[in-house]
Amino acid sequence: MIRSLTTSLVFLALLFVSTASAETKPNVIFILLDDMGWGDFGVLHQNDSTHSKRHHTPMLDRMAAEGMQLRDHYCPAPVCAPSRSSLLTGVHQGHAVVRDNQFDKALEDNHTLATVMKAAGYKTWLVGKYGLQGATNGQDDDWTPADWPAYPTKRGFDEFYGYVRHRDGHVHYPAENWNLGDNELHRTPKQIWHNDREVSKGLAKCYTTDLFAARSKDWIAKHVQSGSTEPFFLYLAYDTPHAALQLPSVAFPEGYGLDGGLQWLGKPGAMINTAVGTVDGYRHPDYTGKGWSDVEERFATMVRRIDHSIGDLLQTLRDLSIDKNTLVVVSCDNGPHHESYLRDAQDNRVNYTPQSFQSYGPFDGTKRDVWEGGIRVGTLAWWPGQVAPGSIDRSPSQFHDWMPTFARAGGIAPPARTDGVSLLPTLTGEGTQRQGQVYIEYFNGGRTPTYGDFDASKRNQRRRQMQVVFVDGYKGVRVDIQDHSQPFAIYDLKNDPKELHDLAGTGEKFAELQQKMHDRVLQLRRANPSAPRPYDDVAIPAVNVSQQEGWAYDVYPGPFPYVPDVEELQPTETGRSDELSVDGAKGAVRFRGVFVAPETGVYEVTLSAGSRTFARIHDAELIDADFGFDPGRTYSTTIRLEKGMHPVTVTTLADGEVTVGLQWKRK
Repeated sequence: MIRSLTTSLVFLALLFVSTASAETKPNVIFILLDDMGWGDFGVLHQNDSTHSKRHHTPMLDRMAAEGMQLRDHYCPAPVCAPSRSSLLTGVHQGHAVVRDNQFDKALEDNHTLATVMKAAGYKTWLVGKYGLQGATNGQDDDWTPADWPAYPTKRGFDEFYGYVRHRDGHVHYPAENWNLGDNELHRTPKQIWHNDREVSKGLAKCYTTDLFAARSKDWIAKHVQSGSTEPFFLYLAYDTPHAALQLPSVAFPEGYGLDGGLQWLGKPGAMINTAVGTVDGYRHPDYTGKGWSDVEERFATMVRRIDHSIGDLLQTLRDLSIDKNTLVVVSCDNGPHHESYLRDAQDNRVNYTPQSFQSYGPFDGTKRDVWEGGIRVGTLAWWPGQVAPGSIDRSPSQFHDWMPTFARAGGIAPPARTDGVSLLPTLTGEGTQRQGQVYIEYFNGGRTPTYGDFDASKRNQRRRQMQVVFVDGYKGVRVDIQDHSQPFAIYDLKNDPKELHDLAGTGEKFAELQQKMHDRVLQLRRANPSAPRPYDDVAIPAVNVSQQEGWAYDVYPGPFPYVPDVEELQPTETGRSDELSVDGAKGAVRFRGVFVAPETGVYEVTLSAGSRTFARIHDAELIDADFGFDPGRTYSTTIRLEKGMHPVTVTTLADGEVTVGLQWKRK
């Protein structure tokens, strides 16, 4: 059935009123570690490992004992740029604008974690590494925040302090010279920006793990001590233990919290209390005298420093008496890395291997791999009084779930664009947890490592086009994809976490699951010209669903600052309409219907509306007319569909009569 509808509603601006008061909204801190493996967490692997070398994370272990381990949490892709992009925009890699190895590409101008939390009434801060500002390597050496199109303060953050460029985060002393050979992209010193000011000249001997943690502690303490009742959202993005294996200059200061640990002094040349000693000079005594290599001592010391700083931050929350009103999540952008950026006395490159501590844990795969070691990331959640101490969750979840989680915690519905589900029921034990979707697509031209503790089938394996989808409790994975007919390897991770037994082709059940996976990956993503895939031009499969004429609709009371995900809201009215039209609706209206494609082929879809609108087909984005909505614009897209039925969902805002125009035309 092909409909042609018109638009009649002129959108009236709505002011959002959160359902939660400022006093009941928790502060939210998301801490992202850079290239730290699942196996680098003591509580996840190191403490019980029988490997010959082990390091320790006592503060992360304490955090886990006081909170929850999310043992099956996944990054969006096994490298940092796409992972950070999906985290901040709440969409998986089938919808993200930044994909593959697109470092420094502009984060799209759409809803972000920061804009959503601001809509919920939060102060928003970003401290640390960004890398999504919008530039090409080497292009932006002389740029300022006015030049970068996607600078953090242009994407919803009230305050930014840290590295803008991805490459700057390869070294951890921004004001010091560091010999990285003839690689111009890694030359030192590096720039640190605080909003519109470049401040690196005052950062002598400042080690970034310490610098970013001290800056965060100071902002939090001053915010609370000022008497502000405004909740805050902090995205603390460490640049360690990634890239250069640089050491702190001194031991971690005695104590933790307001009166101990890291302290922000705010004086050029003495910005923090650890800006003393010898640059790259301190090794943790637990890791010396063991016969370990230089890079092993360095890596273990770096991880321990992160551990100290997180313990310091949590104690600060306790000292400020806001610990019971603060949700803290620690996670990682991808699996463990292999670099050191060090050279020996003969100026030869010295490499590091995550084999040293089995940083990938009991899995195969590292950074840039879609095996479990590359994509399953150590993740802890801490919220005293809300998250049960010592709890463990083993249900799959992914980065795009954090936007709806934090939004719901802040008393606001997330945008309809998000691909995630709120994890609050899992974290708090209250309510029913919706099932999420783990999905990854990624390209890398290299090969997997040849580590002896990896299964032989995964050593020196060509990567190239890779894809992961979770369906019916099983993981489907493809590498070096040539075309969409290529089968998925299918694994039961609960019983086979090392992915040794491919269940594909072992019976009718898995033949059906194979087809379901092939269909599913086409029904939840859209192609992006900047990251072409071998399955981009395959028609989205139709489904068999019960069909009635017209559209079912639900009305949800508002107002809303954007088109909301209404899944966890209660409608005040339901009904059916022959067209995408309802009279007297106020708030958000969700229409659900079916488009029947008469033939397999490419269809042009146009949407016109008088207010913000977001449309999906299956679980894939169809048209986004929400962020930056222009009531005078007709939005359009082209999409390849298989002959048959295709479920369509259209969510729009309403303040009285609402009519949306949706037209389908075979090209």
